[in-house]
Amino acid sequence: MRSFPGVGESSGGEVLHICLLAGEHSGDHMGAGLIAELITRNRGKIRISGIGGSEMILVGADHGFESFFPIEELSVGGIFEIAPHIPKLLRRINETARNIRELNPDIVISIDSPAFAFRVGKKLKGTGPILVHYVAPTVWAWRPRRARMIAGFLDHLLMIFHFEAPYFTKYGLDATFIGHPVVEMGFDQGDGPKFRRSHRIGETQPLLCVLPGSRHSEVNLLLPVFGEVLGLLKAEIPNLAVVLPTVATVSDKVREAAARWPLPVIVTEGIADKRDAFAASDVALAASGTVTYELAVAGVPMVIVYRMFFMSSLVIKLMSKLTYASVVNIILGREVAPEFIQGRCKAKNIAYALKRLFRDPESHNAQVRDLAEVAQALGLGQVPPSQRAADVIMEIAAKRRVARPPTP
Repeated sequence: MRSFPGVGESSGGEVLHICLLAGEHSGDHMGAGLIAELITRNRGKIRISGIGGSEMILVGADHGFESFFPIEELSVGGIFEIAPHIPKLLRRINETARNIRELNPDIVISIDSPAFAFRVGKKLKGTGPILVHYVAPTVWAWRPRRARMIAGFLDHLLMIFHFEAPYFTKYGLDATFIGHPVVEMGFDQGDGPKFRRSHRIGETQPLLCVLPGSRHSEVNLLLPVFGEVLGLLKAEIPNLAVVLPTVATVSDKVREAAARWPLPVIVTEGIADKRDAFAASDVALAASGTVTYELAVAGVPMVIVYRMFFMSSLVIKLMSKLTYASVVNIILGREVAPEFIQGRCKAKNIAYALKRLFRDPESHNAQVRDLAEVAQALGLGQVPPSQRAADVIMEIAAKRRVARPPTP
């Protein structure tokens, strides 16, 4: 794609002001990558504001970025699980819209977290900034009519899956496929031998990577199941080693639960350790979500699980149009990785599927081949998504400068 170096500046050196809104750990990483690319393209003459976590703060600090409030306040999932948090979230939505109106940035880029981002976007429609959303909502999975509503206030949509465009362009919303950000996070470049040496895991010792999620609602429901699964695997695979990469938002809860599990667990934090843990692992047990894409890029065969509160599950089941829960399976239209969702999320079923991946080379290798195909569909080996996204943003900025030239 084309680059637009320096487009963010007027002839007088005017600074481009970008406001980014991330609501979760994965969005924080995407935002950090985009900020870095935009800083490069604007030769440093850029102002950053908005909401983000540690990664966005680190990259954007020299350009004015301070999160309006802690990103952890927005990391709430589930339809009914979110209910107790609604009053505070509504206050934060109003506060965010008010801050943006006062700051008057050139472009507002919301990243995923549609429940928050779209409510802010509606309040900002027509107030000045161009509104861009990064990661299209899954209207292809449920509530396809939302595409019309979204087209009513957004100016541009950045898509991470190639099949999404027609759902939005038919309503006149400009949409660009950029690829999934996970492909540039280095999960195909981890150092497995180093990780095993560092944690005294034998070269041929079986290693299971467990990933219970990054939201409190997820880990609360899945950690007990994971503990049961390990109890069953301990009897079948006596020398099994276990690693659990986690994030700061749920680290304390995860460590407390893992300490009670029947096998010693290596708990890690940080993306570098996560990459190496993936490279070292033979099989993964993962909550359905972004981490399954990370595992696909790393080529780690997995079993996918998920639980949510009953009422949330019932609503989604009634509205969903999909055969599979995980995009890893949706992309290829077949069960690449076994899924155990809601009522099927039982320790005995999960342990059996994991044991098969450990002991059946044919099943293990077949999934590795399928995951390579998934990774390619996500954009692995192509122009990095953050670069594509930055190119689109710079083109939008260039058009805005023409439409609204700076005051002499």
